[in-house]
Amino acid sequence: MAKIKSEDLKSLNVQDLQQRLEDDRERLQKLQFNHAVNPLENPMQVRFLRREIARLQTEIRKRELAEN
Repeated sequence: MAKIKSEDLKSLNVQDLQQRLEDDRERLQKLQFNHAVNPLENPMQVRFLRREIARLQTEIRKRELAEN
């Protein structure tokens, strides 16, 4: 999992951001469940994915505010 760059987020449209956010939320849920059942090799993946979700939400919100 590579970190999302700010420039990459700006190049995506809102629908792509929403889709990516939905996919990342599903991945996080599966990762957290797997971690609860069997410890992950790299538990930092959970933190990394939570931060990626926050970046996506921030960009979506920024665009919503810019429209108004």
